[in-house]
Amino acid sequence: MESIIRIRKASFYAYHGVMQEEQRVGGKFEVDLDMYVNFIEAAKKDDLSATIDYEKVYKLLSEISMSKKYYLIESVANIISNELFRRYEPINKVTVKVRKNNPPIGGWVEYVEVELTKTREEFNNNNSSNNH
Repeated sequence: MESIIRIRKASFYAYHGVMQEEQRVGGKFEVDLDMYVNFIEAAKKDDLSATIDYEKVYKLLSEISMSKKYYLIESVANIISNELFRRYEPINKVTVKVRKNNPPIGGWVEYVEVELTKTREEFNNNNSSNNH
């Protein structure tokens, strides 16, 4: 059985970007998140402690998005996925989308978006190779 907890359009005003102006002025960023967990026991028991508390996840997204300036939204997506695996053992897989609204690319574009899907196994393999 596969169950997914989704957060859509979590919005933050942050200072990510390669251009100096982006890091000075900032802009609106959005995060979409799919967390693959087995929440059937939590659903049966109607027990928040047996699943992922999405309010806490939102606070984590906010903390990551607004605490540091990154050049790449790719970095933001990767850090979000890694922190979710570190903090929430029940997560088996995540898909993270990070959107930069109205990017300064010399023309009109509503947004640029990156998407990252990572499994716990991939996280564990990459994390263990970084420790050697």
